[in-house]
Amino acid sequence: MDFITGLGLVAATLTTFSFLPQLLKIWQTKSAKDVSFVMLIFFNAGILLWLIYGLYLSALPIILANGITLFFNLIILVLKIKYK
Repeated sequence: MDFITGLGLVAATLTTFSFLPQLLKIWQTKSAKDVSFVMLIFFNAGILLWLIYGLYLSALPIILANGITLFFNLIILVLKIKYK
């Protein structure tokens, strides 16, 4: 693995897993009232487009980061709807 791919994977790991504390907090408190529904919709749409872009480029850091981020944020969106 070259330096740039490694750098991308580290950046992807940090930004992707930054959503985990929010996901866990919503899960534990059963409340997502402070999370904007509109923001989640726009963010998930953007992440989906980044994922498609990464697939097109066959760029592993982009694919992994955005695939996992989309997964986490879709769970947050489902919890936002569930705990409304």
